[in-house]
Amino acid sequence: MKLFAIFGDPVAHSRSPLMHNSVFKNLNYKACYTRVHLTDGSKLRETFFALKLSGANITVPHKEAAYTACDEVRGFAKKVGVVNTLINENNKLIGYNTDADGFMFAIKEFGAMKNILVLGAGGTAKALCTKFIDAGIKVTVLNRTASSLAYFKELGCSCFTWDDFIIGNYDLVVNTTSAGLKEEILPCPLELVEKILANTSFAADAIYGKETPFLKLSKSKKITCKDGADMLLGQGVLANELFVNYELKTEDIKKFMSKSFEL
Repeated sequence: MKLFAIFGDPVAHSRSPLMHNSVFKNLNYKACYTRVHLTDGSKLRETFFALKLSGANITVPHKEAAYTACDEVRGFAKKVGVVNTLINENNKLIGYNTDADGFMFAIKEFGAMKNILVLGAGGTAKALCTKFIDAGIKVTVLNRTASSLAYFKELGCSCFTWDDFIIGNYDLVVNTTSAGLKEEILPCPLELVEKILANTSFAADAIYGKETPFLKLSKSKKITCKDGADMLLGQGVLANELFVNYELKTEDIKKFMSKSFEL
């Protein structure tokens, strides 16, 4: 029996065990998936091997720590320096990133995006902004401080802090911060959020499982929005393919993973 887990802080809210265990159970794949609350990202590698895991997902705030924990990083994760999926390959830690493709899957129904505003400058923001730029989308990043913006400037994003932000018009605004996950707070000051929502067509939040203050405000403005559930599903299907080494059909994984959202 293979064992998989999700590492995060917090992690008790994670739906990942339900999602992956639904696939394993319904498709008779001998594996189990659990949660690991990890406060210190530097302990990720030793904890992974101590638990004898076959693979894992990584959520906030450890996605960049996961990158440094790897023996090898492949694909898109290598480009962005952010890992959300780990595979034990002959006792070597191999890192991948399925977040960005999962998010592109989630916003497909919004139609063509030409101009996106991203709130936050953490691991999720790095993955999404890189994918957006690769897709030819104009990207603006807004973060509380300037200290984390160097990567985004080099990428070609327009970068601002709360103090120097110049509003534009956006097709979509995305909250990638953890604001609203544990506390009822907005990702930036109310005055800024009000201006942003007055100048966007769609809104999305990477957080799932609850209506964050950001989404509540978006809905009150009659803005079409969605939480991170579709992103979670999209990245989860891709991660599960890696977990089972492509031994299961993608459509079957998606079918039973989708059913887990009804639980």
